[in-house]
Amino acid sequence: MNSEIYSIQEIASLIGEGDNHLDQPHQIIHHILTDSRKVTDASSSVFFVLKGSKDAHQFIPTLYQAGVKAFIYYQKDFNINDFPEANFIYVNDTLHALQQLAAHHRSKFNYPVIGITGSNGKTIVKEWLFQLLAPDYHVVRSPKSYNSQIGVPLAVWQMDKQYDFAVFEAGLSLPHEMAKLQNIIKPDIGILTNIGSPHDEGFKNRTEKIKEKFELFKEVKLLICNQEYVSFKASQVNVFTWSFSEHADLRIKNQTIIDQHTCLNCTYQQEDFDIQIPFTDKASIENAITCLATLLALKVSIPVISIRLARLHQVKMRLELKSGINQTSIIDDSYNSDVSSLEIALDFLNQQNQHPVKTLILSDIQQSGLKSEVLYSKVAKLLKAKHIDKLIAIGPQLTSFKTLFNTSSQFFLDTDTFIEHYNLDSFNNETILLKGARQFEFEKISKILTQKVHETILEINLNALEQNLNYYKSKLQPGVKLMAMVKAFAYGSGSYEIANLLQYNKVDYLAVAYADEGIALRQAGITLPIMVMSPEVSSFEAIVKYNLEPEIFSFTALSSLHQYLKTLNKTQYPIHLKLDTGMHRLGFEEKDLSAIKSFLLDNDTVKIKTVFSHLAASEAPQHDDYTKSQIHKFDSFCKNLEAEIGYTFIKHICNTSAIRRWPKAQFDMVRLGIGLYGIDNLSKDDVSLHQVATLKTTVSQIKELKKGDTIGYGRVGVMQQDGKIATVKIGYADGYPRALGKGLGSMFINNQEVFTIGNICMDMCMLDITDKDVKEGDEVIIFDSQPQLYKMAEQLHTIPYEVLTNISQRVKRVYYYE
Repeated sequence: MNSEIYSIQEIASLIGEGDNHLDQPHQIIHHILTDSRKVTDASSSVFFVLKGSKDAHQFIPTLYQAGVKAFIYYQKDFNINDFPEANFIYVNDTLHALQQLAAHHRSKFNYPVIGITGSNGKTIVKEWLFQLLAPDYHVVRSPKSYNSQIGVPLAVWQMDKQYDFAVFEAGLSLPHEMAKLQNIIKPDIGILTNIGSPHDEGFKNRTEKIKEKFELFKEVKLLICNQEYVSFKASQVNVFTWSFSEHADLRIKNQTIIDQHTCLNCTYQQEDFDIQIPFTDKASIENAITCLATLLALKVSIPVISIRLARLHQVKMRLELKSGINQTSIIDDSYNSDVSSLEIALDFLNQQNQHPVKTLILSDIQQSGLKSEVLYSKVAKLLKAKHIDKLIAIGPQLTSFKTLFNTSSQFFLDTDTFIEHYNLDSFNNETILLKGARQFEFEKISKILTQKVHETILEINLNALEQNLNYYKSKLQPGVKLMAMVKAFAYGSGSYEIANLLQYNKVDYLAVAYADEGIALRQAGITLPIMVMSPEVSSFEAIVKYNLEPEIFSFTALSSLHQYLKTLNKTQYPIHLKLDTGMHRLGFEEKDLSAIKSFLLDNDTVKIKTVFSHLAASEAPQHDDYTKSQIHKFDSFCKNLEAEIGYTFIKHICNTSAIRRWPKAQFDMVRLGIGLYGIDNLSKDDVSLHQVATLKTTVSQIKELKKGDTIGYGRVGVMQQDGKIATVKIGYADGYPRALGKGLGSMFINNQEVFTIGNICMDMCMLDITDKDVKEGDEVIIFDSQPQLYKMAEQLHTIPYEVLTNISQRVKRVYYYE
């Protein structure tokens, strides 16, 4: 949102192409919507219908009913007459129009704007600069990591006359993207962070990618970067450089790690000085040096810089979803306190349906640029728009503006007072969002409310899962629906947590293996249609009660369901007919067509919702003729059945691999399973997909042993030389098989590969860490990438599906959204 005044008529004059229908030409616009699910203030919002895998015009009716009355659309034949009170502006390219509007908005301000790009560190540098510049300026910045072709316009739209400094980040994945972002941001100062491998696949080589990034800096007055990239700058651009070794404006002569701090010995303008930063890892050191160089270039004095850099705090790049006490879910998004990030977190909270009550624990907001009354009025309005049931507010500012909020809200001056006086046992069956500024130490609240977690955890990256979903959506033919498989605890990743995300992203169907999985989803607030793939006769009562839809693969099952439905006087109950076209596992065969037809014509208890089959080897070129025969049999059966029974149904045969390999066989719907989790049998390292799951644990103890000492049960582990072992908290009861013992399995500690030694125990195993830099408490990665997961599967002579689904339920799942 911004407080600048734009009428819809003015927006039409800026981006419209003449074909406008302005029923309310004086409507004032403050908000830009690109996501139909994230409406805050409908009456002052304009929705850009962006082109994507689905026709976004379909969301207009719902938004119109919600009160949105302004739309930028691109489909000339869309019937706007159905929305008589709305404003419509036609453009050929809605993304270009969005960028045009943002560029115009940017042109209205002349305060300094920093534009940041690079492969890694953009968001960290942006957040740290916000911390460092806040004492001197009212800074507006990109929310989270809004750095894409859509994200940058939304970030720049926040610019407002109440601010006097801006910091925006810009990312890219393909050539020719940066020029568009440069035209929107128009930075006065450019910052280049670390250049690494992300998005290399979109470019011919690393040089082409660097040149593309420098498009952001073609008009800056000053560029801040590592000395090694100076040759890429435009000749007219002034530059401030830093380096560890070469001659540069800022040279880092030495770095020394002391406890958890790094001391940098620097030279600037022939003066030596020391700077201490509270980090020791390489990435943080480089990002802090970039911030140091920026402050020097802005003429901030070295003593002031020294104080501010020493106080830098870690930027939490993600919010986490965890299980809490008393059947609660905890969303931990502490340490990021501003209205934009609050709105993002509230949208994530509203995505959760597993509990009836949504609670926000909020601290005072540390945001420059807004007067307190204006700020908290915005917050109160936001909480009302997002339908928050309970507010627990912590801090003197929130307390002083308590009259702005719902009378049932509760207020505490500080975190310790809340913990001491609030009855924590009163939290029950609710989703609780923790949103606090760092100084309020909300980690104390998180620790109390979160269930005790076994230190072996499976982290689920919800961003990656969403990206994988959108990737497969982009491969669908127009009008093809998508069924997402969430059976087997969503391939080990969690049930309602994944289902909530899928429902939020508007998949068409979910599929589970057994009725109890479907029941759990219904009880967690999932309303999507759910197909039960292995229904038992004994589960029909529960299936009907919870509005689940059974797969029917035999006459026995069909007859049993029919008899049960007759007792309820139910008719037209939806079923999914399973065909066996060559998998030879379950399903009706071609010879059964006549009997199926007769049953359906003679009885009205059931109605076919979908007919489907399984491909046996859709990923394997050597079996393509067999796959073609399966597809032909399926198509023939469906056509014959439709002709016999007189109505149509949804048809689906494509699994994950077939979505890409057999696009002509997508029919009416596809079933997406393991591909959601970043695994597709077409490739072991598919750059199009993102790894979703990370299995990690910690080092419990380190022992120094002598050559010949034995380790573990059976004494099968033997030290070949004097060395060290680490005992880590994962064993076969957690899903790390005994077969990976005796040096076959490996894990990573501090980016060092280490191998098992001795047998795997039930709850732990041992690793040979001789000559490795490892200490007790260090994080241990079992897998966090496709190659590691495939390697583990190959060592076990199995497939990644089995590795994921075998991870024990006692291994806590932590879901995060970056």
